[in-house]
Amino acid sequence: MARIAGIDLNNKKRIEIALTAIYGIGLTSSKRIIAKTGINPDTKVQDLTESEVRKLRETIEEEYKVEGALRQEIQFNIKRLMDLGSYKGLRHRRGLPVRGQRTHTNARTRRGKKSRIGGKKSK
Repeated sequence: MARIAGIDLNNKKRIEIALTAIYGIGLTSSKRIIAKTGINPDTKVQDLTESEVRKLRETIEEEYKVEGALRQEIQFNIKRLMDLGSYKGLRHRRGLPVRGQRTHTNARTRRGKKSRIGGKKSK
């Protein structure tokens, strides 16, 4: 089982797809990493040699911000917007959609469950 960036990759998947399990690496980034390391994208994770795993690990550590560091940076960016008092920061603080979506209808994911006033009581 290959362990890269603190994530155990699925042995049965192709390396091209398995790398997308790492937070911050999508399919495009995965293809770029594989092309740079010279590994066949159709290779299953279980068939990788130790040297190939080491190449992948080094390439990802050098060129990409993944997992904890990326999550931390995103949280700092959101906190910065909130501290500045920008429009996007206010939307984050209030738990509303940030990117201009409508809220009259929809937006249930961000706004949460409907709150009923004077409705039926659960027994």
